[in-house]
Amino acid sequence: MRKRSLTLFSDGNLFRRENTLYFENAQGRKPLAVEGIYDVYVYGHVNISSQALHFLAQKGITVHFFNHYGHYDGSFYPRKKLHSGNLVVAQAEHYLNREKRLTLAKLFVRGSALNMEKNLKRWKVADGFPNLLEELFEELENARRITEVMNVEARVRQEYYARWDEHLPEGFRIVKRTRRPPGNEMNALISFLNSRLYATIVSELYNTQLVPTVSYLHEPGERRFSLALDLSEIFKPIMADRIATRLVKQGVIKKEHFRGELNGVLLTKEGMKTVLEHYNKELGKSVRHPGLKKNVTKQRLIRLEAYKLMRHVLGINEYEPLVAWF
Repeated sequence: MRKRSLTLFSDGNLFRRENTLYFENAQGRKPLAVEGIYDVYVYGHVNISSQALHFLAQKGITVHFFNHYGHYDGSFYPRKKLHSGNLVVAQAEHYLNREKRLTLAKLFVRGSALNMEKNLKRWKVADGFPNLLEELFEELENARRITEVMNVEARVRQEYYARWDEHLPEGFRIVKRTRRPPGNEMNALISFLNSRLYATIVSELYNTQLVPTVSYLHEPGERRFSLALDLSEIFKPIMADRIATRLVKQGVIKKEHFRGELNGVLLTKEGMKTVLEHYNKELGKSVRHPGLKKNVTKQRLIRLEAYKLMRHVLGINEYEPLVAWF
């Protein structure tokens, strides 16, 4: 049985009775096949019993919580069954050693920038971007502090957003990237997808031996699972950004899928459901992996990226960030 993500949008109760997990809401009580659940995403007001959490922990199922506005709140991260003392030490060493940390931070930014370039070429709005990247990559190479690396990343993204806007339909332009709260519909869509992608990466990290709180581009103290933020830089352009573009270009997401709230704009519940339907389909799509010589799902690419990072910190192979070939 292929395991799938379970998303709970409605209010209700999640509880365990004997060896069965149930979700009960106003429509009734529904048994859930726990063996078929990969992870759980909670958007509604859901009461979860301690027995249910214990059951989910036994099965190694992460649970991610989002607030009323669709913003990520946190995760229930069961005790890991996969442990490696050597990897923990190696991860910490690559953070504490300035040169090793800088190397990884720069690679995350480089991979992210190349994936942005891939999108702009795909959308035929890449004018001037390759030349700009050459200049910024030279500056990136010479960076001696993480703040300098982050500054290069911010400038790449600013130039990327300006060109991406040229491809978007009127009424769905980014204009200026705003987050909490998003200032317009496109910002709301991007933030929602990025939030879900971050939680997806947290689930993938749980199924590796990596410590998700030790990171390189982002400071470990910035958020609990800061390594997911590092990896999300690679995947946001080729997953979240592409999905967002497709949804507005094809008219799947319209103005009525948004509401004004918090002095900003947010997706309605119906809008969230529509976006996640397409997001899950995208993660389930297969691509031919040039290295493995076989088809893998796009979600699997996240786990494979984590494995590449593991081999790097253990000194087995140099890390090369994923640059989309699809």
